[in-house]
Amino acid sequence: MDLETALKECSTALDLFLNNRFSDALSLLKPWKDESMYHAMGYSSILVMQAGMTFEPKDMDAAMNSLRESLQTCQRFRKKTGIMETLTNLWSRQPVENLTEAEEMHAELCYAEVLLQKAALTFLDESIIGFIKGGMKIRNSYQIFKDCQALANVTKDMEKQKGTHIHFRGGVNMGIGSFNLMLSLLPSRVLRLMEFLGFSGDREIGLSELREGAASNSLRSILSTLTLLMFHLYITVILGTGEGNLTEAEALLEPYIDKFPNGALILFYTARIALLKGNFTFAQEKFLACIAAQEEWRQIHHLCSWELMWAYSFELNWREAYRYADLLCKESKWSQAVYVFQKAAILSMLPEEEVSKLGENVVELFRQVDGLRLRIAGKSIPTEKFAAKKAERYLSSDPVKLVVPALEMMYVWNGFTVVGKRPELTESILATLEKAEDELREDTSPSVYHQDDQCVVQLLKGLCLRQLGRLVQAEICFNHVISSENNIKHDNYLVPFTMYELGLLHKQKGDTSTAITLIEKAKMNYKDYNMESRLHFRIHAALETMGSFPAKLPPSRTPA
Repeated sequence: MDLETALKECSTALDLFLNNRFSDALSLLKPWKDESMYHAMGYSSILVMQAGMTFEPKDMDAAMNSLRESLQTCQRFRKKTGIMETLTNLWSRQPVENLTEAEEMHAELCYAEVLLQKAALTFLDESIIGFIKGGMKIRNSYQIFKDCQALANVTKDMEKQKGTHIHFRGGVNMGIGSFNLMLSLLPSRVLRLMEFLGFSGDREIGLSELREGAASNSLRSILSTLTLLMFHLYITVILGTGEGNLTEAEALLEPYIDKFPNGALILFYTARIALLKGNFTFAQEKFLACIAAQEEWRQIHHLCSWELMWAYSFELNWREAYRYADLLCKESKWSQAVYVFQKAAILSMLPEEEVSKLGENVVELFRQVDGLRLRIAGKSIPTEKFAAKKAERYLSSDPVKLVVPALEMMYVWNGFTVVGKRPELTESILATLEKAEDELREDTSPSVYHQDDQCVVQLLKGLCLRQLGRLVQAEICFNHVISSENNIKHDNYLVPFTMYELGLLHKQKGDTSTAITLIEKAKMNYKDYNMESRLHFRIHAALETMGSFPAKLPPSRTPA
């Protein structure tokens, strides 16, 4: 199996994969996975994706075994004398004089990619040793990508291997781009530590490399495209200020819509873009089309169910939202604690007689949450920890109801920026919150959670008012929460998050200096509260948009 044929076959397998023919893609790659680095990497990549979606131990084991075999296959093609000697030789003479050297270059790249995937799976080993091993693999992978980048720069003018070099360059774009982009998301104090360890994270370099990779017409173009889509449509929404670059996302996806009109991944991202634009009905249609497109990987159905649950929640169609939350509880293993909490939260928004008709018991569901939590590397998942903390009040013999739990979870996932695209729906949510506010005010025997509940409602009300441009009223709501700091007993996340939101309000008013002061205060003055890391990601993103970082982090000494 020569390199050019391997690249062509893997390109065919990738097309099969994007056309929902997952088994056919694996069947094409399997016979050569012990002889060809690209077949090995392609085969294990599909198994890793499957494992990441199912969380089934048998799928995890199959993926890990395949990755080990892939590393061995790639190792056979790697330069025995070390890549630095290859680099020295390339500097001193005409680059890549024979096919063996081209193979060795691609072997380095494939080895780095497989190592990175193995690191991702190692992180799911629930021990601190697994965590350390994963970190070491990531460091090794990053170093090889940087070496490959140096190789690509030396060999960029080569003529003989043009057919394969475009794929090598595309792989470097994807690896270097992904690393830079992901590292750039980290709060500055973490990034300084990473730079000390030899990593560097520059967002513009990351985006530039991935854009070049996406446009390169190489084997990995679609992978660079999918990384950019994940960044614009998920990462910046959940861990940023909620504003993804939808224009670029649409442009990136457009060529693939024509080529794979029924491809599950393409339909999924088409629906996600529509959702973020506020076109909830069209998004629902596309998510349902994605579910109907294939039956082989039911885990893609679960991703669609999660999105459909939110699409109906944004419309306050709690009955339909419940249907998808219930489906996730029954079928998906990703995070049962979050699914069960979400289902109970949605049911809490429905009249009690309707909940009874559905045969559900909200109190019992909330009581299950804590026992369903997962631990990764011995640590709790922040969203699960938050859900368990909120559900605590149902453990007593006389449970105290959460006020608007489904709307609170909407905020956790930054959903208010999405629903804000639809003023009429924002008004409906505001009416729901004002009703809850009245009920709390009229409560004649307030519980120990009363002040916390009032503050939750004020925070969410402030978000709606800000989205509607009613900034003076929004500011009153946010200030109410901040001034209640000493009375908040349980929801310790409320004040820092509200201070951050008040900062964004001042940014909206054009008062950048007050905005930065408030957001910095939220960052520096509070710690050990629920979802602290999520807020720090959002703070980092917000400060970056306001250019508040006094100086750029020192550049890494090695090429980024």
